[in-house]
Amino acid sequence: MQHWLQKHHLRWKIGLVFLFGLLFMANHVMAEQPDGVKTIPNWEMKWGGADDKVQDIIASSDKDQWMSIESGAEMPDKPKDVSTAWVRIQLPENLPKDFGLYIDGIYAQQVSVYIGGRLLNEVKFDFPYDEQRSLLPISAEDGGGSVYLKLQTSMERLGIHSDIQLDHYTSLTHTFIFRDLQNIILGFAFLFIAVIMLICSLFLKQKQRASWISLSLIILTLGTIFLTYSPFLYANFTPFGALILNIFDVSLAIFLPSLIYFYEKIFDNGKFKWIRIFRKFQIAYSAFCIILMLFNQVNQFQFIETYLFFTLTMLSVIMIFEFILIISLSIVFVIRGNREAVIFSSGFAIFALMGIFDLILYYSNNQKYQFFLWKFGVVGFIIALIVILGRRFAINQEQMSNYSKELEFYNHQLQLSEKMEMISSLAASVAHEVRNPLQVTRGFLQLVAARTDDKNKEYMTIAIEELDRASVIITDFLTFAKPQLDEIVELNVSKEIGQIEGIIVPLATLNGGQIIVNVPSDLHIFGNSSKLKQILINIIKNSIEAFQADGQIHIWAYEKNEEVFIHIKDNGEGIEPMQLRKLGEPYYSTKTKGTGLGLMVTFRLIEIMKGHIEFKSQRFLGTEVIIRFPNVTIN
Repeated sequence: MQHWLQKHHLRWKIGLVFLFGLLFMANHVMAEQPDGVKTIPNWEMKWGGADDKVQDIIASSDKDQWMSIESGAEMPDKPKDVSTAWVRIQLPENLPKDFGLYIDGIYAQQVSVYIGGRLLNEVKFDFPYDEQRSLLPISAEDGGGSVYLKLQTSMERLGIHSDIQLDHYTSLTHTFIFRDLQNIILGFAFLFIAVIMLICSLFLKQKQRASWISLSLIILTLGTIFLTYSPFLYANFTPFGALILNIFDVSLAIFLPSLIYFYEKIFDNGKFKWIRIFRKFQIAYSAFCIILMLFNQVNQFQFIETYLFFTLTMLSVIMIFEFILIISLSIVFVIRGNREAVIFSSGFAIFALMGIFDLILYYSNNQKYQFFLWKFGVVGFIIALIVILGRRFAINQEQMSNYSKELEFYNHQLQLSEKMEMISSLAASVAHEVRNPLQVTRGFLQLVAARTDDKNKEYMTIAIEELDRASVIITDFLTFAKPQLDEIVELNVSKEIGQIEGIIVPLATLNGGQIIVNVPSDLHIFGNSSKLKQILINIIKNSIEAFQADGQIHIWAYEKNEEVFIHIKDNGEGIEPMQLRKLGEPYYSTKTKGTGLGLMVTFRLIEIMKGHIEFKSQRFLGTEVIIRFPNVTIN
């Protein structure tokens, strides 16, 4: 899954840039005022009754009941016992052909539009939603006449809260259609991303699936909220208005628990019990709101005030508390150096900043500004959440990779240990059984050599040398099988290396190389002098045998973290990575005629002396051997 994300990372970036471009285009289209648009400077409004007829309103001569409303002024508050309002709009005398009238913001569940007593348009919502828009065609014959709007509602708001525009009908249709383009683009984009993420969750591991699905639900519910928040759906799919409104409420009820659950999974991980308690409360409250919604709808919205109290007023308070809780904890995690918290706080800050800009523009434009920047803040916040989740997946993947490597290493060590144990037992028994016959044979060969002629004596000498060579191999077998340190004493590393210089320096010179030694005189370890020398000679001898032209061996030592480090580095042929892993295994050697016993014995002796050995090598550049022993402090 992570490989797929890395592979398509560029495509995701291009997609996000494309989405932002569409949003800016949509906003430009929405905000653009067509040339020649006119705004009605004022209109009149009066409270009425549900049974009022338009003919009675037109015939009425009581002018005192009409209130004059200036364009841009605040909408009058609706009296509690009133459910109907009439709006009268005076049209200019001279109107071109194919003109139209557009009202962007109307608070009413039912809107009836009349010109000269005839009904032009009527929209009725049988569900608790009161945001409407109205676009009316007006002919030249209607010039100088009046447009009457009968507004009815069972909710708290009633009236017109936007400008009333006059322009060519085609231009206003363009504005009317593209008014909610942002919400539609964002909604479908988020829904598409969420569906893809939910499909991908089927291929994730159980540990990763919870946070992935919670983020998918956040994106899914936000996409649904964007779509169902738009008046476009209610105006064009009025028969399904109640269903659309219920989907909005359910999405909001799912969004809040999903957000706190995602936050808990990413940051808290069970550290704070009260976050888990709040998350459980949030889930229970969301379930209560959904049950209350179904109960209210079954009873034909008779309990709408109770429903709005719990799903609007109380839920807003809970939402504010949740945001404060998340922000406070994010600040704590940022102070502690949590990088995910920094990303989360940045995304949330973008969302808050866009909201603040919206409010500033709203009040600086006489409250006629349409909020849209907050949507970009939501997009920025979602991107931050996706980045956090992707980063967490990358960290988990790296941990799993490290665990796999450690498991492979320990498994290799276990196999090697079992192999060593088996070979040790076999080597000990074979060595004991073979050494005695070899010694007897060597003795008889010496006796025969003393009594034979010179020619046969030469053959006897060669035979004795080969028997001695076999004896050395058997000794190595015994040392490997049962390494024993005859005497454990405090050793001066510098002196021990100095004593073997007389052996290794001439050997290096004969092979066309040199040895550079840089060892302080104050390094001490516990061990056996002869075994330490055997370890060093075996390793240095291997380096000499790997000499190329102008061979060089550098030996240096130092103390670090209560350990003595001895480095032996050459510039020889180097060792392949696959060969490097096998060094020290029974009977493995990189030499053509090697038995592998030398390094086997070296590894065992270092282990007995409580030390560690490490190899670093690059082909044709050389090999470095690092040996560590516990340090001995001299008072």
